[in-house]
Amino acid sequence: MKSIMIRLRSIEDVKKFVSIMAQFKGYFDLVSGRYVVDAKSVMGIFSMDLSKDLELRILETNEQEKEIMDAIEPFLVKE
Repeated sequence: MKSIMIRLRSIEDVKKFVSIMAQFKGYFDLVSGRYVVDAKSVMGIFSMDLSKDLELRILETNEQEKEIMDAIEPFLVKE
């Protein structure tokens, strides 16, 4: 499992993010505190507090990892 922090601040961000995640096979969760939702679910993401950064868990490390990281780069939290 790989875990990274992402930031979704607008409705457009959520739509773009879900569209990107839907392109990839595998299981992806978004975590905020004790809440966990499917990262491919628009409704699930909108049930979360988007004012906070979210943890993206890539549950299966696979050969697509580099492509996934490149695709979601605009949403990564840069510290």
